[in-house]
Amino acid sequence: MLGVLLGLLAPIRVFNDAVLAMGRGLAILALALMVLVVLAQVFFRYVVGNALPWPDELARFMMLWMTGLIAPSAYRTGGFVAIDMLGQALGRRAAAALSMVLLVIALLVLVYVLPFGLKHISSGCLFKSSTLWLPFTFEFSVPLPGDAQLTLCTKAAWAFNLSFGWTKMPLAISYAAIAVGVILLIIVNVELILRNTIAILGGGDRLPAIKGGEVVGAD
Repeated sequence: MLGVLLGLLAPIRVFNDAVLAMGRGLAILALALMVLVVLAQVFFRYVVGNALPWPDELARFMMLWMTGLIAPSAYRTGGFVAIDMLGQALGRRAAAALSMVLLVIALLVLVYVLPFGLKHISSGCLFKSSTLWLPFTFEFSVPLPGDAQLTLCTKAAWAFNLSFGWTKMPLAISYAAIAVGVILLIIVNVELILRNTIAILGGGDRLPAIKGGEVVGAD
């Protein structure tokens, strides 16, 4: 049984190690750009006396993608703010069982909200940014299990189109951060459920460490 669970865990762990590491790098870049954009707007507004039209919207764009890319890593490593007194007061197996219940509830919530995030992307294709421009138009669509579909500004079942030419950025590109974050959180949640199940069955010593799992806590 443990061998099967460890076999199921391995590809998910490798995927999360690679994709979330990339997400952390992009989130750091987005945060740095957001700070620079805000500082530039402060300079032009209060020193030059002529505010730029685009920094506010670009800063919001960076904030959305920073959140969508870093939240799965924080969730995977236990970096979210949490009150864990009850888990610490329980025995090891009871705490693991409680953790399993919470992980299953979280998974159900994430699966429930995912279609709303995907629909939000579709609605964002109807509206363009007022200040941000792109030198290309990008459309793609990938069917997901059930009736869901990961799509960006196209109604085709399968699509991947890239054409060049300046155009105002669809707001769907900003909204896509929500869906990407939720999808990654679902994958992370599945990994955590597998890890917790293996630990409950006594295979905790066979679990590889989570990369990027250094978390600063507070007592």
